[in-house]
Amino acid sequence: MEKFNDGIRGPAPRELMDDQTRILRDTYAITPEAPIYQKEFGFFTHERWEKEGNPHTYAELADAAKLNDGGFFILGGLGWCEAGFVPHFEEKILEDRGDYELVQDAAGRSVLFFKGRRNGFMPEYVDHPVKDMRTWVENCKWRMDPKDPKRMEGFDKLMEDAVREAGRGKIVRQDVVGGYMYLRSLIGPENLLYMFYDDPDVIRDCMETWYLLADEMIAKYQEYVTIDEFFIGEDICYNHGSLISPKMMREFLFPYYRRILDNIKKRQIDKSRHLFFQVDTDGYCLDVLPLYKNELGMDFMSPFEVASGCDVVEAGKKYPDLIILGGVDKRVLAKGKKEIDEMMDHILPAMHRRGGYIPTCDHGVPEEVSYENWLHYRKRCLEYA
Repeated sequence: MEKFNDGIRGPAPRELMDDQTRILRDTYAITPEAPIYQKEFGFFTHERWEKEGNPHTYAELADAAKLNDGGFFILGGLGWCEAGFVPHFEEKILEDRGDYELVQDAAGRSVLFFKGRRNGFMPEYVDHPVKDMRTWVENCKWRMDPKDPKRMEGFDKLMEDAVREAGRGKIVRQDVVGGYMYLRSLIGPENLLYMFYDDPDVIRDCMETWYLLADEMIAKYQEYVTIDEFFIGEDICYNHGSLISPKMMREFLFPYYRRILDNIKKRQIDKSRHLFFQVDTDGYCLDVLPLYKNELGMDFMSPFEVASGCDVVEAGKKYPDLIILGGVDKRVLAKGKKEIDEMMDHILPAMHRRGGYIPTCDHGVPEEVSYENWLHYRKRCLEYA
């Protein structure tokens, strides 16, 4: 049988990969003592660092800290923190409230912002577009149509790029808004908890629509490439654990995850390729970790918020076959170099010996963190690059 090494019908040869891709592939293979991939989760510091005269654009920060952030080719279009609407809602100011303004955002939510500002703080979500079956159908469901021709705009170029990068060994990753985060963006975190009990048919219709959109679009991509990773932005935890029970997860989320994961695997051009499954959730994730891992085959979790009680060293010991990203305490980064060194001396030697770890701030770097402190922490990471 002829063997193909084009990154689609078979793995791309290692010699065709750039350094970032090789390091990332070794991370996914949980290779002990492999160089640590250099990545940051995100930044909320741009305004402060700019005022202080420090590097502040992502390009400047990536250069200063020698961040990798290569090695991936990401297939999007299916949401991240909100539903993958086409078209989005019109963004418009609904009401002037002096120092604040009530805005309709692209996800159809009414959001209270500081006047003229959209980033760098947590806004207040005042209202959400789905209240019942009628508002779901009228406001949102039609925006999830996989056959909307606008979804295919730029498709040929996207696939051309995906095929090329797969041939260079890049990890082809499909990003999708996770079921809980998607439902929360439609209904709101408090009303969602009632709706699971009071109107479960709306939840099921929302999730079936989520599944049909994702499955049909991913099937189109899979005609051209083999997918390496399925990533969901879930945010299902708060500082003490999951926002919904395991019973609810198994009833309202997991059946749809199983279907889409099974379908992706069945359609793969390279049938031997392992499909990595990553779950991103803030908060205390250690209670839900075994649910996603044991029941759905999750391989990768992020970002392990330390303030909620997560310790990547302990998680790495308990789950030696789990890829881990995150676990650098944002609060410690705001202190001083001594505290940063103590934290990094706890994390880096152990996780480097283990492999399969990418250090990042446990969420976007907050503005309380000075540029000098952030760069010191990133230089500590570079000791293992």
